[in-house]
Amino acid sequence: MRRGYKRWLAQIFVIFCCVWLASTVQGYSFDMVVPDVREPASLSGGSACPVAAHQLTTPGYIDLRWSTMLDTDPVTIITQDQTAGGQLNEIEAVITQSLAAWTGVSGTVLAPAAFAALARTSTQNACGADGINSVCFDQMDLAFTPGVLAFARIVTADRAEIVLGNETASSEPGQIIDADVYFDPDDANVTFATPQALPANPKSYDLESLMIHELGHLLGFSHTAVWSAMMFPYAPAPGTYTGQRPSAPRPDAPLSDDDRTGLRVLYTDLTDTAHAGSISGRIVPASPLSLPANPPGVTGVFGAQVVAVNAATGAVMAATLGGWSCAAPGPALFDGSYTIARLPVGVSYTVYAEPLNGVVAPSQVIPALDDLCRNSTTDPGWPPSQACIVPQPNLGFTVRTLPGP
Repeated sequence: MRRGYKRWLAQIFVIFCCVWLASTVQGYSFDMVVPDVREPASLSGGSACPVAAHQLTTPGYIDLRWSTMLDTDPVTIITQDQTAGGQLNEIEAVITQSLAAWTGVSGTVLAPAAFAALARTSTQNACGADGINSVCFDQMDLAFTPGVLAFARIVTADRAEIVLGNETASSEPGQIIDADVYFDPDDANVTFATPQALPANPKSYDLESLMIHELGHLLGFSHTAVWSAMMFPYAPAPGTYTGQRPSAPRPDAPLSDDDRTGLRVLYTDLTDTAHAGSISGRIVPASPLSLPANPPGVTGVFGAQVVAVNAATGAVMAATLGGWSCAAPGPALFDGSYTIARLPVGVSYTVYAEPLNGVVAPSQVIPALDDLCRNSTTDPGWPPSQACIVPQPNLGFTVRTLPGP
């Protein structure tokens, strides 16, 4: 899948190249996939319930390399150290710090040891569906439409025993088997600066903010409509950066609470009791007649962003894309359900829902909404009992909360 990180107020257009995915978490804004239940249950798990795309977290499993081929006409990556070796070291430090932002979140099983040593390659076109995770700064692609600064292309297995390139076969549905990150290589109006070089180059985009965002896609995230989150689909304005700069005691400082909660959901550490809170519910209309008649079976509001706010501080702790539930053997039911999991315990929350009819549109979270169903039209021979059709997101509802008990 392709997800572009775009300039603020740029043309709202993203290219998606769909590959079926698979995993087990519903709700949060992750890339979702339905396992291929046409295959034996030993490979697919036997359930058509959507699962979230994810990396395996066994030590050293996630390989990542970056291409040292950098465009010089025009120069797109600006560093403070302009020596050949210094430039490469400064860029590599950005990648390393960006990875550390995600592996520095407490309460997850995504530890630094999950990543193998960051490698370099001098290959010109290192990014491709070869089973190797790569970062490329000088590789053209048709996904660079107007406004797209960078994007990630993710390939995820919808069953076990899928092999890509010369890599090891997938071991479970939902496993990300290839993830590549591309930065716009030759737009004379677009430059990226490392944190050291950004103050002297205020017209450049912050390389670190964009790198952390794209690595979030590599880990399985889709976009969120929480504007302060790293996974918000628009880049910070030139000369600025998202969140705070990382530090030794706080490598995850650039992330928002929304990003951290999502990571805890996607890579749950069951021994973490500090973030074991969960809020569940349904969003239903006052009148069922307001629900779409096609496809049938829609009994709740689908596609709303449900937000949990710390009632004492007003800080957004997490947001999820709600509207569905699923119990094995599936398929998904569009009953308005949502779950916001892995919240800090001992905190009071205010919860509200909002339609995706603002700056962030449903088209920017397609992998989290559209990839919840498969049927005989999308996949010949799909079992009718495990088939469904994804409804259009409800963009016209207004919210009225009811008093509690």
